[in-house]
Amino acid sequence: MTTTTTRTQEPGLERHGAGLGRSVDFDELPADFDELAWRLGVRTITVQQEEILADGGEDLSTPLKQAAAIAVLANPWAGTGTQADLAPAAEQVAPVLAKVLTDRLLDALGPASSIEAFGKGAVVGTNGELEHAGALIHTPYFGNIMREMLEGTSVLCFADGRSAASATIRVPMWHKTHATSRDHYQTIDLRLADSPKADELCVIAAASTGPRPFARIGDRRTDGTVTTDILKGLTK
Repeated sequence: MTTTTTRTQEPGLERHGAGLGRSVDFDELPADFDELAWRLGVRTITVQQEEILADGGEDLSTPLKQAAAIAVLANPWAGTGTQADLAPAAEQVAPVLAKVLTDRLLDALGPASSIEAFGKGAVVGTNGELEHAGALIHTPYFGNIMREMLEGTSVLCFADGRSAASATIRVPMWHKTHATSRDHYQTIDLRLADSPKADELCVIAAASTGPRPFARIGDRRTDGTVTTDILKGLTK
C-alpha cells in the first residue's frame, strides 16, 4: 500500500477560530481549499492507495485500485459538553473536508467515471464524543459534496468510532449508483499512524475502481426469497 501525506500548515498563515466550533471570518480569503482546510484546523492529509493485481493465486484481468484520503484535524467541539450545538461547525468544516479529500481520491484513481464504489469514515480521539465523529460525516454537508464530485447517487456506507493515536479502521464501500450490487461490497484497511490525538478527529473518504476480485456470489437484486423457513428441519 502506498501512502502520501500532505502537511497543510504553512509558514506565515494564521488560523482563525480553528477548533472553536463557530463561524470563522477571514480578513483575506484563502488561496485554495487546502489553505482553507488548514485554517479550519486540519493538521495533515494522507492518501493511502492499494492496487490489487492478483487474488487467490490468479491474476486479475483488470487491476483493482482502492484509495482512501484521511484528514486529521482539531476537534472543534473538544471540551464543549454533550449539549453543545454541533451544527455550526459541522456545516462549515464538513464541506471543505469533503472537497479536499475527494479531490485527492480523484487524483489517485482518475476521473469520477473510473470510480465505481465509495465509502466514508471518521475516528474521534479519546477526549471526544462518538457524536463528534458522526457530525462531520453523517450530514449532507459531507456526503452530498463527495457524492456529487464522484457522480454517485447511493447513500454512502460508513464506519466510525473512537480511538487513541495509531488507530486502525476498516472502511466499507459499495457501488456509487447501485448500492445493492453485492459484487462491489468491499473494504479498505487503514492505519492512522500518529492519529487521532486526544483532541483530534480523523475524517476519511474512500473509493474503488471496481468490484471485489472474482466476485461471484450473486446479487441482491436477483436473489430468490429467503426466510427462516430454510432453518426448519435442520435440528431435532
